[in-house]
Amino acid sequence: MKIEVLVKPGSSKEKLEKTGEDQYTVWVHEPPVENKANLAVIKQLTKYFKVSKSAICIVKGAKGRKKLFNIDE
Repeated sequence: MKIEVLVKPGSSKEKLEKTGEDQYTVWVHEPPVENKANLAVIKQLTKYFKVSKSAICIVKGAKGRKKLFNIDE
């Protein structure tokens, strides 16, 4: 399954919100440096979808706020 994620790094609280059929917004504490925000987003997605880290990969947008993830179920 492919999902679009809008990332809000440097947030005071961490949360994940579904904003459309395959669209999500994720708030994370980590700053967007050295892949820290991406790893925090993956951690939240693993909890939400109840899959392992290896089941999630970034298809597009690794350096931007809008990302496309592929999740193997």
